[in-house]
Amino acid sequence: MFQRRPLILAAAVATLALPSFALAQQAKLKVAAVYTVPFEQQWVGRIHKALKAAEARGEIEYKATENVANADYERVLREYATAGNQLIVGEAFAVEAAARKVAKDFPKTMFLMGSSGKPQAPNFSVFDNYIQEPAYLTGMVAGGMTKSNKIGLVGGFPIPEVNRLMNAFMAGAKEINPKVEFSVSFINSWFDPPKAKEAAFAMVDKGADILYAERFGVSDAAKERKVLAIGNVIDTQAQYPDTVVVSALWNMEPSIDRALKLVKDGQFKPEEYGQYSHMAHKGSALSPLGTFEKKIPADLVAKVRAREAEILAGKFTVKIDDAQPKSTAK
Repeated sequence: MFQRRPLILAAAVATLALPSFALAQQAKLKVAAVYTVPFEQQWVGRIHKALKAAEARGEIEYKATENVANADYERVLREYATAGNQLIVGEAFAVEAAARKVAKDFPKTMFLMGSSGKPQAPNFSVFDNYIQEPAYLTGMVAGGMTKSNKIGLVGGFPIPEVNRLMNAFMAGAKEINPKVEFSVSFINSWFDPPKAKEAAFAMVDKGADILYAERFGVSDAAKERKVLAIGNVIDTQAQYPDTVVVSALWNMEPSIDRALKLVKDGQFKPEEYGQYSHMAHKGSALSPLGTFEKKIPADLVAKVRAREAEILAGKFTVKIDDAQPKSTAK
């Protein structure tokens, strides 16, 4: 009888521990994401990376669908909402009406969507890649590195999210080099590397010796024609060590981590998350100079670092200009 007592106590302790374990399992938020482009596309890739990091920490159960056609977007959103996901992330730029309709139909599901529109009560928050600050800094680098005084910019669509980065880049280049001229082109696609490459080739043929790679495919063109490229959103210097000088990085972690905490605490509300992409929140940054550390003139690096410090200290504000940028090259 005495020998059985420890076994009984152990069983009781194990039984008591079960609810805690179950609660720990339930504490994982169910999160889903719906993307219209592949995970490898740089903009979506940064969101996916931040959510995968939360999954790796054990905070969330994460499911995602890539390459969803605009016509299917509403259906996929509804499926994830019906499945009980507490937070749904995605990009609503071309499907605003559909995404907002689903949010209204599922008021207890929280939505964090890339959008040019405003937050919508009671559960629809919006974000965007407000990385105009590091874009400005990369423009300074480009303005100081060009020898032909001609820079080409290839973008996806001329929407505010793209325009503001291009305009900031051009302003930074002009600060360092008032003589610089720009060729601007849009491929009207979020993911068409061959088309972006051809647009970049045309700019190099007109004398551009630095290309702003807002889209995939531009750095490939720069590499083939032996000119330089400036990266956007992600750092691809490892893939193009002699081509990509520097990049404006977008870090989605501050926005994602904030949303997850608010959902978990029951405090999520309609909000504009744009500010969390600013450098002050570590939502964006200038990439390491890496292979170009010794190739960029020291005085140019000093000017860029000084401006970077002023931005971080709140002493210099990069203007947000959402107007479509125009070519100035003749």
